[in-house]
Amino acid sequence: MAWYWAPILMLSDIAITDLGVIDHARLDLDRGLTVLTGETGAGKTMVVTGLGLLLGSRADSALVREGSSRAVVEGVASLPDGHQARTVATEAGAPDEADLVLVRTVSAEGRSRAHVGGRMAPIGVLAEIGEHLVAVHGQADQWRLRHLDQHRDLLDRFGGPELEHAFTAYRMAYEDHANAQQELTELRAHARERAQEAAALTVGLERIDGADPQPGEDHALAVEAERLGHVEDLRAAASEATLLLSGADEASGVDDAGVLGRMARARSALQQAGDMDPALAELGSRAAELGHLLTDLAADVASYAAGLDVEDGRLDAVNERRALLSELTRIYGADIDEVIAWGRSAAARLGGLLDDDGRVDQLDAAVADLAAAREVAAQDLTRQRQRAAAELSAGITAELAQLAMPHTVVAVEVRPAARPGPSGADDVEIGLRSHAGGVLRSIARSASGGELSRIMLAIEVAIAQAVPGPPTFVFDEIDAGIGGRAALAVGARLAQLARHSQVIVVTHLAQVAAHADRHLVVRKSDDGHVIRTEVHRVEGAARLEELARMLGGTDSAAALEHARDLVDRVGGQVVRAWENGQDVPTPATTEKP
Repeated sequence: MAWYWAPILMLSDIAITDLGVIDHARLDLDRGLTVLTGETGAGKTMVVTGLGLLLGSRADSALVREGSSRAVVEGVASLPDGHQARTVATEAGAPDEADLVLVRTVSAEGRSRAHVGGRMAPIGVLAEIGEHLVAVHGQADQWRLRHLDQHRDLLDRFGGPELEHAFTAYRMAYEDHANAQQELTELRAHARERAQEAAALTVGLERIDGADPQPGEDHALAVEAERLGHVEDLRAAASEATLLLSGADEASGVDDAGVLGRMARARSALQQAGDMDPALAELGSRAAELGHLLTDLAADVASYAAGLDVEDGRLDAVNERRALLSELTRIYGADIDEVIAWGRSAAARLGGLLDDDGRVDQLDAAVADLAAAREVAAQDLTRQRQRAAAELSAGITAELAQLAMPHTVVAVEVRPAARPGPSGADDVEIGLRSHAGGVLRSIARSASGGELSRIMLAIEVAIAQAVPGPPTFVFDEIDAGIGGRAALAVGARLAQLARHSQVIVVTHLAQVAAHADRHLVVRKSDDGHVIRTEVHRVEGAARLEELARMLGGTDSAAALEHARDLVDRVGGQVVRAWENGQDVPTPATTEKP
């Protein structure tokens, strides 16, 4: 059957090597509905596992076929210009081409590698491409209907941009309020510690301010104390140096030429003879320079000696000041410069602590304002969820009518939560009413396994029709737990979905497989040495034999006739419906007894 207009965006080819029971399998995929069938244990689910690896799921060395060094899954995705998956691939270094080749390799040691468009890439790139390309659903997805917190996630996914915008605004308001509340709580909880710290800082600052230390003062006082402690020795040395330089000593009455007088005579002798020899004149100039230097030295020594006349008690004052500064350096720093730096830091910290009381008052008001803003955002989010809940309820109910549950009503309820949380102020629960006058019960408690399969399918189809999503759907035995007319209805709905998307279904039901545009069979063979699993496309008589096997476990004439009748009736319904532009009808009375 080719009664679909699925887009070119799809998976066109998958090759699997040495994965689980599969030694080599190739899936030639196309638009429309592709079903994958086979005996139990043949490896149908392993095909889905391979697809999951190709789309970035977690790898396990146990998936590698026994005796093989690695498992390899390759796939080709057809992507039009501008599609997000193609953008992700080109950003990862893949060539900008319509057919994108994806490869995932898992070694027997557990190492995993990915290639995108012939280039090595992180596994996360495969996962990101997969998010835009394929939606995989299996029996395990039904757990979402068993847990109420997942009901809200399904509703939010259905709600579209308006709900997403409201949720983002609420999340920001919630986090702003939570952050302000946390800061306020911490300030109040540590009020005593802050008061004690402020008191200690105040004492330290008062001591430093009282001493008024100057940068480098402790080192300068140490030098001065050392000088004052040896003043007599220093004075004697300065006096002797003065005598030697100038030759004058008033105390002893000695007055000779000294070094200065001798240097003056030497300079005069050299300069007088300099007219006779330039070399000697140059020496005379140098002697003059030395004379000037000696004169300066003599003046400095005399000045130093004069400065040694200190006032009484200066040494005691210096030592007392040093003791005061030492007390500060013992507590607040290795030297006075560090003490001064500590004072600046402590003053800033004290200012912050003293401002905390005012900050508490500010936060009290801010928390109240932010709580009000959060409440407004929560109300807007609730309104958006209520709108989406009404639309989703109607959409799921309409879908279930086509899945052999015509009297079942689904209601998505949005109720106030006990307290606001990161996801809003709502509890969401999907309820199920089996008939018009029935009691609304939670799906999590009232739906059977077969009903959950159909409800899950109805939800995914309703969401897919409302919100643009991946172009390819993969269903792994989502029809488990159903049969008969319900199975025919599920097959019809999958065929309807395949008019707009590529749909791949792993099924054990002939009623579902009969709707396929393309039928692939997974077969396992054992030659006594090696077990092999291969995938074959079946058409015509071969397809009827597979459907007969699925219907009755045999390929007897009666089973083949049943299969032929099933295909004819399903195909006729599809042709008539689609020629008239209608949905595929729910097969209410088409099943053979």
